[in-house]
Amino acid sequence: MSDKIKIGISQGDINSISYEVIIKTLMDSRILEMCTPIIYGSPKVAAYHRKVLNIENFSLNNISSVDQVHTKRTNIIDCFEEELKVELGKSTEIAGKASFVALEKATDDLKAGVIDALITGPINKDNIQSEQFSFPGHTDYLREKFEAEDVLMFLISGDLRVGVVVGHVAVKDIPNLITKESVLKKINIINDTLKQDFGIRKPKIAVLGLNPHAGDNGLIGKEEIEYITPAIDEARNNGIMALGPFPADGLFGSGDYKHYDAILAMYHDQGLAPFKALSFDSGVNYTAGMSVIRTSPAHGTAYGIAGQNKASAESFRNALYMAIDTFRKRKEYKNLIKNSL
Repeated sequence: MSDKIKIGISQGDINSISYEVIIKTLMDSRILEMCTPIIYGSPKVAAYHRKVLNIENFSLNNISSVDQVHTKRTNIIDCFEEELKVELGKSTEIAGKASFVALEKATDDLKAGVIDALITGPINKDNIQSEQFSFPGHTDYLREKFEAEDVLMFLISGDLRVGVVVGHVAVKDIPNLITKESVLKKINIINDTLKQDFGIRKPKIAVLGLNPHAGDNGLIGKEEIEYITPAIDEARNNGIMALGPFPADGLFGSGDYKHYDAILAMYHDQGLAPFKALSFDSGVNYTAGMSVIRTSPAHGTAYGIAGQNKASAESFRNALYMAIDTFRKRKEYKNLIKNSL
């Protein structure tokens, strides 16, 4: 087997733009100089999308397991015995089932160490639900699969890096999940990730408040005083350069976010709305806090343009590059720690 980095790719929703962005990215032959791509999906579904998109100069090497990979080709592992019906732009039961089966096989191989990193294609969080998958998204599934103590949804685009304390939960439940412990855990994950996976020696982290104006000294809310500031203080006592809490609108609106290596938002839309406004097509979703590497494009299924050859592959391409870079950065970091002992 070659020592070239092996990148697993789960197919995502077969009725979405997932195969389109995967194929558009892997059509660039220079990718094969950097890694060996292995799609977990269906050769027939891939061929269907290629035909719909009128892409002729692209082919896949069909295999049944990773030990059969061709290092100079894009490989695809057929995960299905049954026929899969593609209905572009629609949420269907079979699409959800197919999303899960491909994801499970890819994560099994990641856990076994036969692939080096995983990129997940976008799924429909509704149709994938079953007895085997009862999670609000990839992040929580991966946390359980790899028995991680805690994980962080980390959105990346160049030097803009945004994490969230609370991910896919109802807005009404957010305040109860903001505690000193939950905020401190995420600060620690961001700090460790920036060092290990991004090569930043002394990260500078901006922490947002929960309430408008970061609570205005308790006038609008007391979460900042009771939970967020104590978490920041403890992080600083532990040698982490965490600052805040800052009002979200002011930090992003003034451009001050550019002065930090990462921003920790309190909840999903507080962090992701400005992130996607600034970098919708280029962003990458990275799961921080795990022993394994997982990235994904920051967009969803985009059913509205599925099969129309309108999807930008930039986000998926960046997810691929980040997976490769992170694998290398982790090796460098391990060697650095080893040599310092």
